[in-house]
Amino acid sequence: MSNKTRLQNLLEFNNEQPNDSFTIYAIALEYMNIGEYAESEKFFAELIVNHKDYLAAYYHFGKLYEKMGNTTKAGETYLLGIRLAEARKDKHALSELKEAYNSLMGVDEEDW
Repeated sequence: MSNKTRLQNLLEFNNEQPNDSFTIYAIALEYMNIGEYAESEKFFAELIVNHKDYLAAYYHFGKLYEKMGNTTKAGETYLLGIRLAEARKDKHALSELKEAYNSLMGVDEEDW
């Protein structure tokens, strides 16, 4: 299945179930994968606003901002995800988010 077909299917499902967080997340990823960053940003932003606890979104939203060249927003997004991962005691997500943030900012783990 091509990305466009997958994306079209997801968009149709989103029209039927507009508040499904996984579908919104999947649409954002598909747009990012095909290089339509503005559309991806729109869906990630919607996800973060309406589903603040969707932890996986913070890592990929940060990566999107990195691809867009916006390191400030990428760092802010990673930090929001780090706070959420700490609150939820999700060590795996916390580790990934810290690694992404550290790589972006050029900091070492010891700086935390």
